[in-house]
Amino acid sequence: MLPNVAFDAADLAAKDRAHLIHPWVDLGLVKDQEPLIVSAAEGAYVYNVHGQKMLDGIGGMWCVNAGYGRGEIADAMAEQARRMAYFSPFGMIGNPPAIEFATRLTQYTPGDLKHVFFTTGGSTAVDSALRFVHFFNNFHGRKEKKHIITRDYAYHGSTYLTASVSGKPADRGNMDLETGFIHHIPVPNPYRRPEGMSMEAFCDAKVKDLEDKILELGPDKVAAFIAEPLLASGGVIVPPPGYQRRTWEICRKYDVLYISDEVVTGFGRLGHIFASKEVFDIEPDIITSAKGLTSGYSPLGAMIASDRLFEPFNDGKTVFGHGYTFGGHPVSAAVALANLDIFEREGLNDHVKQMAPAFRTTLEQLYELPIVGDIRGEGFFYGIELVKDRDTKETFNDHESERLLRGFLTTALWEAGLYCRADDRGDPVVQLAPPLISGQKEFDEIYGILHRVLGEASRLL
Repeated sequence: MLPNVAFDAADLAAKDRAHLIHPWVDLGLVKDQEPLIVSAAEGAYVYNVHGQKMLDGIGGMWCVNAGYGRGEIADAMAEQARRMAYFSPFGMIGNPPAIEFATRLTQYTPGDLKHVFFTTGGSTAVDSALRFVHFFNNFHGRKEKKHIITRDYAYHGSTYLTASVSGKPADRGNMDLETGFIHHIPVPNPYRRPEGMSMEAFCDAKVKDLEDKILELGPDKVAAFIAEPLLASGGVIVPPPGYQRRTWEICRKYDVLYISDEVVTGFGRLGHIFASKEVFDIEPDIITSAKGLTSGYSPLGAMIASDRLFEPFNDGKTVFGHGYTFGGHPVSAAVALANLDIFEREGLNDHVKQMAPAFRTTLEQLYELPIVGDIRGEGFFYGIELVKDRDTKETFNDHESERLLRGFLTTALWEAGLYCRADDRGDPVVQLAPPLISGQKEFDEIYGILHRVLGEASRLL
């Protein structure tokens, strides 16, 4: 049981509204909104400053994979901080936890991906991967091979470059983005495929989108294709079967590097440390990772590149002029080692594989609600798309979306005891990614709350 710590909730809320800038909020409404202030967490649950207990249905932000309150992780943090809290990673300077974690991490990477570049999180991991691709082609004298292909509704980060390769429409307002060498192709969302089109034909069309874009730009000008194996915050979109392998083959055909963004799908979310090879049968040139890498206990990201990409730099004359003050931070690396110990000791990946069918079956009972259009996902990673009319797949207009999502759904779920993402900035998709320690008890709780609140939402239409 967590200690009972008293907070002045009203005082904290007033200070929050006066001084704290939150990501992804309507800046015109913050002065009037009541913030959700979370003050404690244990297992798969979080507690707000009023003492209310909520099931964390999204794992913090897709990241608290091992669950809250892990004493062994806290102990590893404290021990490393006492021994050595920080030292510069620049140049040929290492620290034992970062070296050990990089070594253990590459035991799980596919193929020859054996070179780990540590960053501070997912955005900086992806940014590093994109910069490395350009660096690689410059080294080889291919000064024009710089174009990056990505997808609509992708999410790859919040730096200038990673935001540019992201493709969520609602995230792009009032922001300047790189457009000269970034190109988006249509999202491979089977639920929104043309009426009457088979899944196989849809897959053919989406693979062709990539090949057509490469040929349009010229293979000698296209540097990389970046893709989440399953699109995450863009709506939990599961591409048609075989899509990942076939797009990887297209990249191989035209000498285009394939970046697999496993910031969300990695570290157990689909039942494997990395899903690229084990689930989708691809061996990318680069994998990016973060979030579950430390189960959210400390910031850390990683770009992992293949031997093939690093081999040419053995000339001893090439500096990769890129890095972060806190890259490979010793405390974060110690956390990552303790987190990986938990995965291995407790068999979290096997637990996900064993319980995934039950999670799907439990959620699919929600199809009895007319507002539920599509339930999609894999492992412990699901999205529930809400629609105005299930037969036509008609979505909500702006007024309905404002009233249903921003005016009701998210707050109603919180009040009912479920924290998850009900996307009020784009397509109305309830996003679920509970801690990997969850089981049927938590699945039933998620279902019960969603059934009650979505049922009420249906009546509000």
